[in-house]
Amino acid sequence: MSVSTPADGLAVELIGITKRFPGVVANYDVGLKVRPGTIHAIVGENGAGKSTLMKTLYGMHQPDEGRIVVNGEQVSFRSPTDAIEVGIGMVHQHFKLADNLTILENIILGDEPVGGRGRIKFDEARTRITELAATLGVDFDPDTMVGELGVGQRQRVEILKVLYRGANVLILDEPTAVLVPQEVEELFATLKRLVAEGRTVIFISHKLDEVLTYCDEITVIRQGTTVGETTPSQIDRRGLAEMMVGSDLPNPSGRTTSVGSHVVLNASHLDVAGKVAGAKLALEDVSVVVHDAEIVGIAGVEGNGQFELCEAILGLVPLERGTVEIDGADRTDDETKDRLISGLSYIPFDRHREGLLLDSPLWENTLLGREHEKSLTSGPFIVRRKIEADSRSIIERFGVRTPSEQVPAFALSGGNQQKLVVGREMATEPKVLLAAHPTRGVDVGAQAAIWDELRQARDNGLGVLLISADLEELIGLSDRILVMFDGRVTAELNPREVTPELLGSYMTGAVQGAGR
Repeated sequence: MSVSTPADGLAVELIGITKRFPGVVANYDVGLKVRPGTIHAIVGENGAGKSTLMKTLYGMHQPDEGRIVVNGEQVSFRSPTDAIEVGIGMVHQHFKLADNLTILENIILGDEPVGGRGRIKFDEARTRITELAATLGVDFDPDTMVGELGVGQRQRVEILKVLYRGANVLILDEPTAVLVPQEVEELFATLKRLVAEGRTVIFISHKLDEVLTYCDEITVIRQGTTVGETTPSQIDRRGLAEMMVGSDLPNPSGRTTSVGSHVVLNASHLDVAGKVAGAKLALEDVSVVVHDAEIVGIAGVEGNGQFELCEAILGLVPLERGTVEIDGADRTDDETKDRLISGLSYIPFDRHREGLLLDSPLWENTLLGREHEKSLTSGPFIVRRKIEADSRSIIERFGVRTPSEQVPAFALSGGNQQKLVVGREMATEPKVLLAAHPTRGVDVGAQAAIWDELRQARDNGLGVLLISADLEELIGLSDRILVMFDGRVTAELNPREVTPELLGSYMTGAVQGAGR
């Protein structure tokens, strides 16, 4: 199936787009020109306005000023439905799929083909989905439950969902944030198939290597406005980073101290039941030891037990077997609150579901999990002025872009939300930090700052269990790397001797067994 080229040569043009929110100008006089049949990257710092701009193109926001032109015709969107009608689809950073529905049911949800007597024509939908999957080079059984899919497969379901609705322009927001190198290659092979048919991909990313490797054209946004347009042949990583944030790219490697001898976390022989009755164990005989002044990396494709490992250490799920010791004390039977008081802290996998109260102000969010701290309380009462001052300190230290600590969390960009969560968890000065994807969705400048904070805290004695899909981050920061596959620890690797490609092979189960 080919897609016709607009007469003016552009699939999308944004002219002078300005979008204001209370107290914030998210976009100001932004211009964007996207040619059909290309992969066009949009890059910029956290809070630069990238996602706001794309949500405006997708009809989730209406611009206060400016024009949107699609295929040579000016359009006005009141909702995503209007954008979908002219062939624009968006795959969000946080997937919007229901685990308890099949691939087919997720894809047609809200756009069901209906026949006589209001019956859904499932056979017709199944045929169309199978054909679309074939054009992407993927082999899906439409009747598979989405809950059984890995993250890379879920992403393709999201792409199929927008294609099913007739999208010719696909907007992807941070699509590779949780993918291993092999899955990244598979994703871009899929996208290349789409652009070969004449479709257009707009790609928001902080991973500059991917932008320079796979994208045709690049637009850079800084502080809400367009600052430049370029192509991979005209610029390198250093130059692109400087356009984005005014500084060079960070490097996660290097340490100045040796690993300590005191064990601050000892999770031993953990078994955790699966989510569904009768299913195999989510964790099977998993043991993890972290010393003071040590970062232990956990590598694995999402869904292989990393989340359950954190839940088990935090005391959020019952153990079928095993023990959890924190700083030498057995905490297996303790509640989560007592584990936090004993020196445990947690940067969660999903900042929206686990880490933030989106409708609450930032000062309230910096209190979450810290209600027991005597410096922030007076008897049974919290002291608001102390919490607000503490919030301002976290905001300044971690470079959270916000007018004040009174702003609700939902008003921040995803990267600034992440910086707030990281700052809150490190402000407790814990003995053990469970850090799940600490730099997910943050720009290169913020990434450098978080890496520096983790390094410095480690050198000062902090023990870190680092879970990350960024293999450069894992290899560069970790003192040891454990690989998790199918609910077990299958390998222990030396980060000074492993490559991202080899690590990805361990993560996908193609290679197993080193050092175990």
